[in-house]
Amino acid sequence: MDIGEVMQYLPHRYPFLLIDRVLELVPGERIKALKNVTVNEQFFTGHFPHHPVMPGVLVIEAMAQTAAVMSYKTRDVKPDANTVAYFAGIDNVRFKRPVLPGDQLIFDVRLVKNKGDLWKYSGTASIDGEVAASADLMCFFKRLA
Repeated sequence: MDIGEVMQYLPHRYPFLLIDRVLELVPGERIKALKNVTVNEQFFTGHFPHHPVMPGVLVIEAMAQTAAVMSYKTRDVKPDANTVAYFAGIDNVRFKRPVLPGDQLIFDVRLVKNKGDLWKYSGTASIDGEVAASADLMCFFKRLA
């Protein structure tokens, strides 16, 4: 999926759309996506001016966006004004190395379980085959209207 198709499955937009492409997708099983980290990212101006590091919470958010794309594709629906996906839990988060400008993050997320509107995932974010972060995520889909 290129960025145009990714944007059909995520309601996020700049500066909060954090994945650039989906590389692999097996609905209901796994997804692999990438983010090219550039020095132009807004958060680098303050985190940190003399040593730019991507905030860990944004690495996890990008992992969650990757999981959301898989969930929407698995459900065979696109997000709309009446549906929202919320974080329901984040467990076992580990940061192994900093993410720097010029890095290419690869997110590998696997569906662990889904029961109705509650989805559980396990994911990693890697750079050149080295794990930068890992986490277990939970998401809840809610109908607003």
